[in-house]
Amino acid sequence: MILVTGGTGTVGRELLGRFPVGWRVRVMARDPARVAGLARAARAAGAVEAVAGDYRDARSLAAALEGVRTALLVTTDVSGGDDERFVRAAVRAGVRRVVKLSAAAVLDEQANDLITRWQRGAEELLRGSGLEWTLLRPRAFASNALAWAPSIRSERTVRALYRTSLSACVDPRDVAEVAVRVLTEEGHAGCAYTLTGPQAVTAAGQTEQLGRLLGVRLRCEEFSLDQARAALARRYPALVAEALLASAQRQRAGAKAGVTDTVAALTGRPAGTFSAWARDHLAAFAPGG
Repeated sequence: MILVTGGTGTVGRELLGRFPVGWRVRVMARDPARVAGLARAARAAGAVEAVAGDYRDARSLAAALEGVRTALLVTTDVSGGDDERFVRAAVRAGVRRVVKLSAAAVLDEQANDLITRWQRGAEELLRGSGLEWTLLRPRAFASNALAWAPSIRSERTVRALYRTSLSACVDPRDVAEVAVRVLTEEGHAGCAYTLTGPQAVTAAGQTEQLGRLLGVRLRCEEFSLDQARAALARRYPALVAEALLASAQRQRAGAKAGVTDTVAALTGRPAGTFSAWARDHLAAFAPGG
């Protein structure tokens, strides 16, 4: 039995239909109805069930973990409390191994923002838990470009901070495929995998690729720091917004341009390009998308 948390998230929604036949998969969500459709679609590949569970509800967490051998841990609580609660419950439930979705920034010695400190702390917690562990450290997701979809549809414009800074963004489908292999295969305990795309790209380059695929000319305008801060503040708490600005500044300095071959080594095929991801999600950027 495998438990998947974060089943409605960027990686989770790509994960469920990829499990080999014969595996039993349980997906935990505060609202199981949100993942029920994904679970039904994935049943052709194996037995998938959606269960109610909340990191802050010890009873529901214990029920979700009952009989689980391996779990995928995805959290968003930057205080680290959800990681602590899950790991504690996993130990009590007799779980053998936890695969943690972390972030590539934990390896950057210059990264000391709130989000990176949380991920480092969560990794350390897991390593000291007595459980077997595996860490997945993706670079930024290619799907982050979906944030540009409304302005592309309405104005044919992308707005980005540091439009010419490079990031080796990774296709979430590649992260999902790696996660399935790590969850279902032996030999990954005690391993940490940094996952990137096959080349680093800029926001301006992504804009050009999207425009070419759409058959229209798109503009890429650069946010000022104040404009970016205001845009992030509309979506995130102030400390998280500042952490994202610090991350963008590290990207500007080249901290996110490095490429790994981990996806190819673990899946047997090259990592997907941003262009390939965009081609498969082009409807989101087209008028009426």
